[in-house]
Amino acid sequence: MKTWLAFILFLSLFPFAAVSATNVLLIVSEDNGQELGCYGEPYVKTPNLDKLASEGVLFKNAYVAQAGCSQSRASFLTGLFPHQNGQIGLATWKFRMYDENTPNIVRSLKEAGYRTGIIGKLHINPESAFPFDFEAIGKSNFSRKDLPGYAREAKAFINAGDAPFFLSINYPDAHRPFIPQVDGLPQKPLTGNEVEPLDYFGIDNPQLRQQTADHYNCMMRLDTLIGDLLQVLEESGKARDTFVAYFADHGADMLRGKRTSYEGGTRIPFIIRWPGQAKTQLVSTELVSLLDLAPTLLEATGAALIPNLPGKSLMPLMKGEKTEWRTHLFTEFHLHSAQNFYPQRTIRNDRYKLILNLMPGRVNPGNQFTKNRFFEDLIATIDEAPDPIRSAYRNMERPPKFELYDLEEDPHEFHNLAEDPDYREIRSDLEKRLDTWRHETRDPMLKYINLLRLKEEVDACFVEGQPDKAKLTLTYPDYFFDRG
Repeated sequence: MKTWLAFILFLSLFPFAAVSATNVLLIVSEDNGQELGCYGEPYVKTPNLDKLASEGVLFKNAYVAQAGCSQSRASFLTGLFPHQNGQIGLATWKFRMYDENTPNIVRSLKEAGYRTGIIGKLHINPESAFPFDFEAIGKSNFSRKDLPGYAREAKAFINAGDAPFFLSINYPDAHRPFIPQVDGLPQKPLTGNEVEPLDYFGIDNPQLRQQTADHYNCMMRLDTLIGDLLQVLEESGKARDTFVAYFADHGADMLRGKRTSYEGGTRIPFIIRWPGQAKTQLVSTELVSLLDLAPTLLEATGAALIPNLPGKSLMPLMKGEKTEWRTHLFTEFHLHSAQNFYPQRTIRNDRYKLILNLMPGRVNPGNQFTKNRFFEDLIATIDEAPDPIRSAYRNMERPPKFELYDLEEDPHEFHNLAEDPDYREIRSDLEKRLDTWRHETRDPMLKYINLLRLKEEVDACFVEGQPDKAKLTLTYPDYFFDRG
């Protein structure tokens, strides 16, 4: 009896003892879509990620909550949409979560007795909301300094103790600048003469081909670095007990990608390997969101569940079980930095996708931002393109209220069907579901006054047509919701 009472007392003092010993390794890349061999990309060689996919589950229809760095990262760590947690724009532009005490998987796993670590950037405000025990290479590292350091720091953390660990590793590839080769990686960089532009561009010129090639070179370098990391995990002897998830924070920083609500921005690679628990060589075609990661990890580790999360545990999909799954998936956009404020809400089902532009008829500044920043002869290339490509790019400059796309017939979203009478019922159904979701998740921009007030705050930081970060004052956490 004394022994049993002592054991009960031990559990109360050290709750981690009652938790599954499953370790968690999150591998996060920057700014890339499904440009991997295992997703069918013919030009990119990614043997390590291809192998990881063969050992686990590959999700073909995986999406971020918003196609922006801080916004996506805050969402998968909290399990909440940006409009729910408050990180609606970049942390480097002073956007932040509403509440430092917002529940998140780092805090939940720490409370469950996990050692928590991060390598690479967090990029969320406030950082204090995420109680990591170990931090390394805290900067974005877009210059790609000491890339072997990611695996080296991971090795030190993984082998530092026997308690279960949660480790998030955040690589700089494939963020701009697209550096063709760093320290001999990749061994044989591609050139613009060896590739074709990504399909969702719809246009082609030498600049786009070279930028596409260099984006692919970043992906091949990333794959090598992930291979080194997975070797470290294997050598630690803990691979069999580790839940590994690889995904990107959003799509490529290219045309119709990052900073948009199009598939090129929101659809990402997502692979999970969990030895002895998840199926191997399984390809899931269900609609999944990175919001599903939080409830999945909490269930997998036995940690206390966070109530009222909008995501769903991926456990039945990972196990290959028959289950009723979501029929509709939602994403959103607010802004990235001050240059591209243009709020949108999006819903898709297994075939159709509806984008609601909350400032219809106004010029989308993000479109011009991308053109000016990256492509010298882009406008001439667009003007020479045939319809519907040319019309699709013009539509991006001043979007209508609704955009409707048939992703089965038009996967790259060039034909807007919103005003086609043959699709009236489909559009109406998606409109109603989108409105219901906005109310259920307490979308603060249901009040148009909130949108206008935030726009005023953003516009106030512009000086002679250019934004000045120092002059940006944001108070939206105080007025988006009534806190009485």
